[in-house]
Amino acid sequence: MATIEECRAALEKLSDSMQSAEGNVRTATALDRSVSCRITDLDVTFVGRMTGGRIVVQHTLQGPPAEKAQIRLTMTGDDLVALVDGELNFAKAWGSGRVKLEAGLGDLFQLRKLL
Repeated sequence: MATIEECRAALEKLSDSMQSAEGNVRTATALDRSVSCRITDLDVTFVGRMTGGRIVVQHTLQGPPAEKAQIRLTMTGDDLVALVDGELNFAKAWGSGRVKLEAGLGDLFQLRKLL
């Protein structure tokens, strides 16, 4: 099972990848939205903001967040690490329910360029 530190490192790696993206992917990373990433097996939620082409984690909370972020991801720590490392296909994981992505319709259209 992935640790909190490994999950935080995976989010940092994802943020670095977003920062260096180009073209349509770069356009999708330009969103300015609140984000949360709930790690179910650790019962923690990383809360922050997608801004300037990066994900900035501001807080790590025990359990679910009190407020819903505009973009919400839910998965296990192992799945987060595997997604960021390219070992797990997002579309397949999302389609099978291993990964949940919740956002407004407009944001989902933008985010699909990342996926």
